[in-house]
Amino acid sequence: MTIQLGILLALVCAFVSNLGFFFKHRGACECTKVDIRHPFKTTKNLYSSKWFAIGMAIATSAWIFHVAALAMAPISVVQVVLAGGVVMIGVMAQRLFGVEVGNRQWWGLALTCLGLILLAVTFPHASDSAHSSFNTPAMIAFEAGLFGIGGLLIMGPRVGAPAHHHGVMLGAAAGVLFGVSDVSIKALTGIAGDAGMMGIVASPWLFVTIAASVAAFFASARGLQDGDAVSVIAITGTAANITTVAAGIIVFGDPLPGTTLGIVLQAVAFLLVIVASAMTPSPAAKGDATAPAGIAAAGAAA
Repeated sequence: MTIQLGILLALVCAFVSNLGFFFKHRGACECTKVDIRHPFKTTKNLYSSKWFAIGMAIATSAWIFHVAALAMAPISVVQVVLAGGVVMIGVMAQRLFGVEVGNRQWWGLALTCLGLILLAVTFPHASDSAHSSFNTPAMIAFEAGLFGIGGLLIMGPRVGAPAHHHGVMLGAAAGVLFGVSDVSIKALTGIAGDAGMMGIVASPWLFVTIAASVAAFFASARGLQDGDAVSVIAITGTAANITTVAAGIIVFGDPLPGTTLGIVLQAVAFLLVIVASAMTPSPAAKGDATAPAGIAAAGAAA
């Protein structure tokens, strides 16, 4: 029953998280460009937008649902459910916010969802527990490596990447860093079970969680300014999903498939995600400062 409740919480998290991203996109596009060199001024500017503030409030509630889900179910099981949230992005964009989603993006979203679900469900689960125990050396190496990848993605054009893709790259960086935070939170849920709240306060993984969350916050906000909503939100979720699924194997010891078919299906899943990542960004990824229909109506009512 505990795992089923964790799955339900993850489903709620997927919807609420995407909703928060769309509000944050609207708010970020109204603000001056995010500048990590001036974190306090940048944060003040972002929160001066009511849309961004609303989006962050919604995102905070999604984070609470996510933490609860991670505490009740294995990390790879939670990611299966969150993967389905990728397709929610397109539906929500058109139905709730009046954002046009092209055929190419629909295919990209669908392939991403299929790849992530296929990737997650092919991982056998060792038990029916939440499975929060982890290998400390693997955890250190994994988290350090992801911080490095996130840093390279944030640098973007400075290391030779095309400037017009920087919004999507920042979204990917945010997703990787959100994944770092999620992995640390999963570890903290196990520590809490063994040592209580004092164990969490004394754990270095609490500081990793905070650092990754802060870096992801700025990368996500700038990515939403520089890229279109659907592309950036989709790539952020995809990067976070892949990161946490990989952590299930490397850090938390989730077993690999024991059959050739399972391994082949996982290879196909990774290929689908890679192809989808190339398809999802629109040809001209520019932030749209125009209020989506649903948000504009809400603003007029206010």
